[in-house]
Amino acid sequence: MSTADNLVIVESPAKAGTIQKFLGKDYVVKSSFGHIRDLKDNSLSVDVEHGFAPEYVIPASKKKVVADLKAAADKAGTVWLASDEDREGEAISWHLAQTLGLDPAKTRRIVFHEITKDAILNAIQNPRGIDTNLVNAQQARRVLDRLVGFELSPILWRKVKRGLSAGRVQSVALRLVVDKEREIAAFVPEQFYRIGGRFLAGGKQFEGTLETRIIGLDQARQFLLDSTDASYTVESVEQKEGSRHPAPPFTTSTLQQEAAAKLRFPVSVTMRVAQSLYERGLITYMRTDSTNLSNLALGTAKQFIEEQFGPQYHHARQYKTKSRGAQEAHEAIRPTYIKNTSIEGTAQEQKLYNLIWKRTVASQMEDARMLNTTVKLASDKRSEKFTVQSSTVLFDGFTALYRDDEEKNGKLPALKKGDSVSCLELLAECKFSQPPARYSEGTLVKKLEELGIGRPSTYASIVSTLTTGRGYIVKSDKEGSKVQVVNLSLSEGAIREKSKTELIGAEKARLIPQEIGMIVSDFLCGSFNEIMDYNFTARVEESFDTIAEGGKIWNEVIDEFYKPFHDRVESTMHDGQYSHVEREIGTDPESGQKIIARFGQFGPYVQKGEGEKRQCASLGKGQLIETLTLEEALKLFQLPRTVGSFEDTDIVATRGRFGPYLIHAGKNYSIPKGMDPLGISLEQCIAIIGKAREESPANSVILSFEADDISVINGRYGPYIKHAGGNYKIPKGTDAAALTLEDCRKIINESAPTSSGRGRSRRGGK
Repeated sequence: MSTADNLVIVESPAKAGTIQKFLGKDYVVKSSFGHIRDLKDNSLSVDVEHGFAPEYVIPASKKKVVADLKAAADKAGTVWLASDEDREGEAISWHLAQTLGLDPAKTRRIVFHEITKDAILNAIQNPRGIDTNLVNAQQARRVLDRLVGFELSPILWRKVKRGLSAGRVQSVALRLVVDKEREIAAFVPEQFYRIGGRFLAGGKQFEGTLETRIIGLDQARQFLLDSTDASYTVESVEQKEGSRHPAPPFTTSTLQQEAAAKLRFPVSVTMRVAQSLYERGLITYMRTDSTNLSNLALGTAKQFIEEQFGPQYHHARQYKTKSRGAQEAHEAIRPTYIKNTSIEGTAQEQKLYNLIWKRTVASQMEDARMLNTTVKLASDKRSEKFTVQSSTVLFDGFTALYRDDEEKNGKLPALKKGDSVSCLELLAECKFSQPPARYSEGTLVKKLEELGIGRPSTYASIVSTLTTGRGYIVKSDKEGSKVQVVNLSLSEGAIREKSKTELIGAEKARLIPQEIGMIVSDFLCGSFNEIMDYNFTARVEESFDTIAEGGKIWNEVIDEFYKPFHDRVESTMHDGQYSHVEREIGTDPESGQKIIARFGQFGPYVQKGEGEKRQCASLGKGQLIETLTLEEALKLFQLPRTVGSFEDTDIVATRGRFGPYLIHAGKNYSIPKGMDPLGISLEQCIAIIGKAREESPANSVILSFEADDISVINGRYGPYIKHAGGNYKIPKGTDAAALTLEDCRKIINESAPTSSGRGRSRRGGK
């Protein structure tokens, strides 16, 4: 065979390089860099009158790629389409076959869920045709999402604000975050006292907790007074053996959740790093609903566990997939070679690989067995009981792999009913009931999966679109509020009081809706309640699954949805109803002027007074019209504030929608987290400006849409867009900082890069 006889087309250069090593000189492996064609960005591109036929185009950035692949395919004896084994991958192969005009007689479709030599060679020995059912399922999703977005967006422009957009799945995910925020706003924290005790018996100290919450400082103080001379006895001792089971191997969503919780990885980072590991041949395919492991993986895990820990540590398990609407037939995410306990690579790659490796091996290990002891202590002065809990390891099982469990209370002294116990100290700590937790990226993915909304290939793009593409949600820390409380302690017969500041409602890296996100969600829920219904969205996903199985015709599913939807769009566009958000906050105690919060052309703001003398101030990041307090509103009017003069020019501290910043000599400088623009000193401002100058603005990142490999860079000659190794000019007069993800995609698709290099695969719709 000559080197031109076999052409293998994959999605990314990294994947191509790995596969080329396995196949050798008789094969040429090339990359399509993801999709080679898609719907136009600036038109509907769907023929509604003729079966919803999509009108595909080759973007300008892909014309050279297509030309190169076409030339190679014309020379090849056999073309092997080796895109990923899912709907998106199947669609990529179909687009390649259509666009390159491939002869079916010399075209082979091959799939594999790990990039190893055995898997690649086995795929070549077992080729198949393109699965049109999978292609139609992907096409149905793409067309339906385009129809919804294209018809809803103009309504939002007219009814709410220009430049907004809506999406079939993203808008439902937005509703989840908005509903959670309102649930939190309605929550009223309750103050209570949690009383703990330090006890002594048999020469060993241990801790217990009062079963009952004590409400109020006076009641807590009375409890300690009553307990001053109390005697304690063991009322009961209960021991039970318990087991802890290892978690199943990772699916896409559980990997995203665990990486967010343990590694603090955003969902987009997890998928980028996982794709790199997959393309290097280190893990199996990273988009999957399955918890299944192959017989080979089960065998190698058994061998490793028995050699490293002993036969008693092995427990073969095959988990059943429980995900609603699971569609992928391949394996869970696992290492391709269990014996590779570590890898070379970036710190992120090593951490994620270690997470996957441990989860896989642990799933085939024995349960951990624990002895759980519960002791109830009774006082002769009060009826409430103290509970002492202890857990000791009888057999560590799979936890031998983690070694991160600490024995609670250690081993208790030998206690039996009726034994006397000494109380060394009682501590009454003031606490507050906690509101529902806001979603993190990981917990939002978990909720979407529970509701059957979206699929493994879409979770990352859903989160990314909401947080970076549309600005409806920000990922941010919530500072919480500080409350002065009094804690009490009782020791050696004396009660002591100590003041302490308690932090309520603080959260890190949570998804917080912005005002525009709440307005859009409310409008869509009111006007398009069916689309925003969680169960309806899940049923649409199930229809896609049925199409993939050959049970439904894709454009008939679209037609059933589109007619009533389009009628609703038409009636809503002309119903005369508009979304005006306005709320009276209160009255300025100094001037007596009314303060009103509104949503305007440039976002949410507060206004004091009327006419030419009115004052206006933008709301800060994370502030919402419906929850803004009078105190918060009054503070907004104290900005902008002239701090002082530097280099004969005033430094002004102010606050914008992205947080506090300084203005000096026509340039903006972000105020670091923790500094208040109302209290920042001139010396601090000069230091911020000096540091920014040292770091140089050249090549700094203005915007980043990480999941789509798109960045807006402030370069030496002005801002530009960077994508897949290429640089794209931004049209003159365009505000680079105001670009949306859709704006960037449009510029990329409608222009040629000024420079190019090796880039990542870009898969539409993921």
